[in-house]
Formats: sequence, C-alpha cells, structure tokens
Amino acid sequence: MTKRILKGKVVSSKGNKTIVVEVNRKFQHPFYGKVISRKKKYHAHDENNKFKEGDFVKIIESKPVSKLKTWQVIEK
Repeated sequence: MTKRILKGKVVSSKGNKTIVVEVNRKFQHPFYGKVISRKKKYHAHDENNKFKEGDFVKIIESKPVSKLKTWQVIEK
C-alpha cells in the first residue's frame, strides 16, 4: 500500500521535534456541485527542529511516533 503525501503550511512549531501542519483541500459537493474547502491539522515528526511557522512542507504517512504523530516531514 502506498503512503499518502500531503502539502500544507506549518502553523505551530512549539513542540520539541514536532510541528503542526494545516492541510487545505477543495472538493465539489456531491449533490449541490458547489466547491467546498476543508482544513485539517496533522502533527508531524521534525527530527532536527528545522521548520518554522509559515513554511510550506510535504508530509508523508509513517509508523506512529507518539499518540498523535503518525506523519513525518520529507521536504520544504
């Protein structure tokens, strides 16, 4: 099974080796046809504390690192 890769913006980097990434997605409503946007936040593992708030990053699914972190940063 392939791992999902998402693009998003870092909204918090206060945790040690942890960042919070907000991912926006747009889709068309199945009945009304209107384009809707939804946001979701993911906790991602940042080994070197390299990324700061406002950076755009790519994250990939990984094995659980902690209770909330099941994603890992791959690039800026």
